[in-house]
Amino acid sequence: MPQSTVHCFYRLVFAAIFAGLAAQDAAALTLKPWKDELFGYGQVVETSDGEALRVVDYQELRDINGRDQVPERRVKSAYVSTAVKRAQANVTIDTPAGPIDVAMTGKGEGAAFTVIFIHGRGGDRRLGSNDWSFGGNFNRLKNLAVQNGGVYYAPSVPSFDDAGAARVSGLILTAKALSPKAPVILACASMGSFICARVVRDATAVKSLSGMVLMGGAADGDYAKTPAFKAKLPVFFTHGDSDSVYAANDQIAVFRRLRKAGVPTRFVLFQTGGHGTPVRMTDWRETLNWLFAR
Repeated sequence: MPQSTVHCFYRLVFAAIFAGLAAQDAAALTLKPWKDELFGYGQVVETSDGEALRVVDYQELRDINGRDQVPERRVKSAYVSTAVKRAQANVTIDTPAGPIDVAMTGKGEGAAFTVIFIHGRGGDRRLGSNDWSFGGNFNRLKNLAVQNGGVYYAPSVPSFDDAGAARVSGLILTAKALSPKAPVILACASMGSFICARVVRDATAVKSLSGMVLMGGAADGDYAKTPAFKAKLPVFFTHGDSDSVYAANDQIAVFRRLRKAGVPTRFVLFQTGGHGTPVRMTDWRETLNWLFAR
């Protein structure tokens, strides 16, 4: 066989090997199903923006009263597996910006992925680790983390100003240091979006992020001026269209500006949903798989 043909042959072999490894890596970052039939979205009643925005059917009588044993307090047991609590602990993590109290589920070092959830006003780490409230949605997130080798952090944010954001940025850097090859996803709900808005202005923290989820959050009119925008950090929005705290149309306007600029983004709008609907109804598995694939 001529030498040039041999070289070509080996290039093809190595290309096939690397393609196979890349496919394995991609598969490793696709979360396995867990109670998808209970937590997956219902009917999509409308799509727009090239199907990047979906309006999903939401009904309070069905999605709260029909889902919960005690409405808004305790979900029916079919939605929950508390075995995951064996992998959960309340810890204080020392970050470059100072210590932060965290409810941690899963392994921190060598994790396949990291999700950090930021609560809104009046919350703390107990909110993001509650198995029974919010329709069992946080229990699902914890189970998805543990069953797929990831880690989930629900910190107590000390304040929603620069000092609080610095602690969250420090947690992001610490998580990345513990699992350098793992994607880190930052999710912010309600007033927690003030933290996201500050973190995306921290160029160092942005370099350690792979995506962001904004759930019923405040619109950031100056997002286009941030390092996250420049880096085209993928953003997934979920919002209730009847939110009386942060108007859905304001957030949709931000989404459309990002999409027009080429930022990977998706929006799920819950028809008739209120301010707390995204925390209850966001499909974590679909959202994370989309972000991991970007």
